[in-house]
This record gives sequence, structure tokens and C-alpha cells, in this order.
Amino acid sequence: MDPTEHNRRAWDEVHRRRAEAMAGQLGIPEKIRELLPDVDGKHVLHLQCATGEATADLVELGALVSAVDISTEALDLARERAPDVAYVHADVQELPLEIRRGRFDLVFTGEALDSVRDLDAWLSGVAAALKPGGRFLLYDHHPVTASVDPLGHWRDNYFEESRWRLEQLVDAVTAAGLRLVRLAEFQSLFNWIQRDRRVPWEFALIAEKPK
Repeated sequence: MDPTEHNRRAWDEVHRRRAEAMAGQLGIPEKIRELLPDVDGKHVLHLQCATGEATADLVELGALVSAVDISTEALDLARERAPDVAYVHADVQELPLEIRRGRFDLVFTGEALDSVRDLDAWLSGVAAALKPGGRFLLYDHHPVTASVDPLGHWRDNYFEESRWRLEQLVDAVTAAGLRLVRLAEFQSLFNWIQRDRRVPWEFALIAEKPK
């Protein structure tokens, strides 16, 4: 099985589990909305758009949205939810030329790092898609949470090579030619989940393509 097919099947499974666990709770979290630039009338690329809840939120904010996902099943659901979007079926680590033409004001993605097998290739595509001065906004589970249970007990080694660390992510962002603007850490973006608030459960990263 080639890497793309393996990635597609893994991402289909991520979508299924995500939809089951977070039914009715998907979309852009409020604290992430506060970090968004003004997207009204702006060209926004939503990577790993999944079933389109956050895509629809971007459309409601006035953005002109293109959205990419590797799962055809997820894209079918996204089209039903947000039909006024240019959808592209592709592996985000191998973005097609039509996306990599430097025309987007914002590249947005959330809860997507689990599907990334090559940070450098992924971020190269992000950088190529952005116009000069455009921004990249990523939010996801904080890498430390892979080593901590919901009660805050350490169960694993944060420095294992099987997961991305913040250090690796920041280094890859700058290596792609983007300038780090902000790194934010959150006790929780999802207040309905019971877990130890002494642990940073999510983070957001904002970077900019130099003019």
C-alpha cells in the first residue's frame, strides 16, 4: 500500500472517530475565532477540512474558501454542509499546482497533525499557497497531551520520536520560510471535556509569509 493510500485510510478512520466523539461540537472554537484575522472577502484555504463544520464557519465569516481533504467520504459531507466552496480532493503533503500558486490570504487548519507524516512537505505546501503577507493559522492538541492522561498523570515520554513536538513544528515552520507570529497554549478549547486544567491541552500557532 503506497503512503497516499495508507494516509487516506487512516484519515477516513480519524474522521469517523472524530465525528462520533464530538457530534454537535465541531466547528471553529471561540478562542480560535479570536485569533483569526478579518477574512471577509479574503481568499482562505482550509486544509484537512474534514466534514466541513469549520469550513462552513469560514464561509459565514465572509471568506472565499477553497478546502482540501484526502477523504472523499468527508468531502461529500462537507459539500452538503457548505456548497459554496471550491473543494479539492488531494493529499495535503502533495498539494496540486492549482493550490500552490501563492494566492491565499490565510491558510487555516485544525486538529490535523495526526494525519501529517512529513512536516516539511506539508509546510512547503502551506508556504507555496500563501501570498506574501498571508498568514497560516494552525490549532491542534498540544503535543504533551500524548504523554498525559485526563487526570494529569504522566504515562509516556514526551521526547519519543513517534510524535511531533512543539520544537519540531516551530523549526519546520521557519524552515519553510514562514515567520512565527504567535504561539498560544490553552488549558482547554473544549470546556465540556473533563480533564486536568494544569495541562496545556491545545495550542495554536500563527505564522506569516514575508512580503
